[in-house]
Amino acid sequence: MKKNYLILIFLCFISSTTFAQLTYSLSGKITEKNLKSPVAGSNIYEAKTRKGVESDKAGFYNIYLTTGKHSLRISQIGYKTKLVEVVISDNQNLDIEVEEVTQELNEVLITSDSPEKSVQKVEMGVSRMNIKSIKKIPAFLGEIDIMRSLQMLPGVTTVGEGSTGINVRGGSIDQNLVLLDDAPIFNSSHLFGFFSVFNPDAVRDVSLNRGGISSQFGGRASSVLDIKTKDPLKDKTYITGGIGLVSSRLAVEGPISSKLSYLVAARASFNDFLLKLGPSSLEGTKASFYDVTAKVNYNPSPKDVISATFYRGSDVFKLPSDSLAAVEVNASSTTYRWNTQNLSARWTHVVSNKLNYKLIAVTSQYDTDTSVPDSANAFNLKSKLDYKNLQFLVGYEPNVHHKIISGLSFVNYNINPNNLIPGAFSNINAVKLDNEQANEMGVFVEDEIQINEKLSVIAGLRYSNYQNYGPGQVRSYKADLPRIAENTALITEIGSGTIQSYGGIEPRFSMRYLLGKSGSLKLGFNRMRQYVHLISSTTSALPTARWKISDLNIKPQIADQISIGYFQNFKNNAWETSFELYTKNVENMIDYKDGAKLLLNNTPEVEILQGQGKAYGLEIMIKKNAGGWRGWLSYTYSRSLMLIDGKSLNEKVNNGEWYPTNFDRPHSLNLMLTRKLSETITFATNFTISSGRPITYPYSKSILNGTRIPNYYNRNQERIPAYHRFDISFTFDQDPAKKKPNKEHNWVFGIYNVYANKNAYSVFFKQVNRSVSEAYKLSIFGSLFPSLTYNFKF
Repeated sequence: MKKNYLILIFLCFISSTTFAQLTYSLSGKITEKNLKSPVAGSNIYEAKTRKGVESDKAGFYNIYLTTGKHSLRISQIGYKTKLVEVVISDNQNLDIEVEEVTQELNEVLITSDSPEKSVQKVEMGVSRMNIKSIKKIPAFLGEIDIMRSLQMLPGVTTVGEGSTGINVRGGSIDQNLVLLDDAPIFNSSHLFGFFSVFNPDAVRDVSLNRGGISSQFGGRASSVLDIKTKDPLKDKTYITGGIGLVSSRLAVEGPISSKLSYLVAARASFNDFLLKLGPSSLEGTKASFYDVTAKVNYNPSPKDVISATFYRGSDVFKLPSDSLAAVEVNASSTTYRWNTQNLSARWTHVVSNKLNYKLIAVTSQYDTDTSVPDSANAFNLKSKLDYKNLQFLVGYEPNVHHKIISGLSFVNYNINPNNLIPGAFSNINAVKLDNEQANEMGVFVEDEIQINEKLSVIAGLRYSNYQNYGPGQVRSYKADLPRIAENTALITEIGSGTIQSYGGIEPRFSMRYLLGKSGSLKLGFNRMRQYVHLISSTTSALPTARWKISDLNIKPQIADQISIGYFQNFKNNAWETSFELYTKNVENMIDYKDGAKLLLNNTPEVEILQGQGKAYGLEIMIKKNAGGWRGWLSYTYSRSLMLIDGKSLNEKVNNGEWYPTNFDRPHSLNLMLTRKLSETITFATNFTISSGRPITYPYSKSILNGTRIPNYYNRNQERIPAYHRFDISFTFDQDPAKKKPNKEHNWVFGIYNVYANKNAYSVFFKQVNRSVSEAYKLSIFGSLFPSLTYNFKF
């Protein structure tokens, strides 16, 4: 297969040389007329041939045109379409300003792509959303939430309300690489999954790559969520914010000098309002969060852009003394804290219209702290992950039919899994697990090639090399015996040397074949390697979950995905449709033994099971771009299964047969609609319904010394009830006739879970008497939740 793959790349390079003709480069920047801010993802194409390009994250574009007169069409969701006439005789530079749409509803679409892009772009399984799209989706308690918005996309689910992260095409939450301006986010949720960590006032656009993943990205097995912050304004100072029931926001951006600009956006919760709406059992519970996002841009010359982004997010959750968790540890109260702190810096240099390069440096920290202050049992349980990354990227466009990117990346991981620190007068003993260290290196090259008028391909190749190094203690287990402590064959103390290394190639391939002007057929293949894993025996990972790097006993996960799609637009792009099929196989997928104990465990490999995983599915998306009602309908049928067949009975799951993963939800349907009721009022609604997630029920009970013990057999063979919810929102904008220049404000009223459905997060059983047990449903949000938010900008 490797030989055939290299031959295909070679033939694509050869065939593309037949297009040689006299062409020139037209390049420049797309900006918003009033704010002068860059407009990323704009579609710039020649009106007659419909050949075009897309502006990059900084608004820059570069299109090749033949000699003569051309009509260019510039379009982007949320902006007026603009026609520009140009005469090409040599290489030229042309900056273009576009105007924001204020009275139309195009911005309510799920993606920021113009309708033509869904058909013409080569990659598949890629969804882009701008912040204007996200703000139109009804929000929970008025909080605009990127992670909840992603759940409206086909192929994206969660295990339930109040859960952290998302599951993409049958993958676990740690199989998603989540990036904020190139810096990884290791916990994307505030308050155990109620809200995401991304401040909407600082976000520009969001790209979820679940099928067509560029060879630039590595380290995760399922998807890449790439979130970009806004570029600060250069000519005016603006203040943006909002006041809501749960949290308030404030952002300031503007120029420091002609070459330097800044953005600072902060958000904080108050009054523990969410918990006061809950049942009486939550009385006394305290919860709060805050986050700060800051960015500076510096343009020392027309060909150089230097930027840096800082992010800090923190959560505190405190259980009262009479809560179940506090009673179990005989403590006065339990407090959970978790923090994320990132700093990323980028330098982009444009050498010419054909060549540019970028240098990226990133440092990221994620730490957690669980504390109990009671004098007899006082302790602090800490964990920490340090991440550092250095990247060098080169972009080169040799001609109109080639776009090449290449680069290399170096990553360092340093993990303190658990550190138990007892209080001054505590009866608890101190425990400190060994630190874990590893380096990951990647090098890649990718070429987007137009072979002829209808056929284009993206051929990429990535090689990754991983080394787990000391100091540390390495345990080897006896061959052909179960992996348990009693079967340890050798314990070796390693100094600064390599403990274990892994690596291999990761080919990526995408193909698009145009079927007329409004249809296309696409094919894609990805191989991904994942060397770092989130270890948690709970369905939704808590802050006490730990990160684990691959070592001698825990192998990296390797995922191969094949997808095929058909894309068709109708009635002059008024309707868009897409159908995608995918299948994915995963080696060394992770699950756990029954009753696994991972906390403060220096040998987690004895509790971890690795086996085969497979996922497959159908994703359908229908969008309506014109008319009074606009929006989309998405449907997904998908399965996510595992097979673990170990050497002994306790290393098998479901007797060594395939079983559903915890996040296997076969059916999911989402409907989102908007309508402008008047010049000042916009109505939005969404409805979602999906299969319940798998669960393991006891099939019988035993009595031992008078104690009833439930008996469990096969894992995840039952399901909780189906999930469904209906939300609405009304946005009250200013009267256009009374709107003052440079001043905006609106009110947003919404109702989450309109008909108050008590969706089950889990099902548990309680003994009523000696012979009868009753089942109970645990609902996170069992009522409707109204919200009111005031947003302003001046």
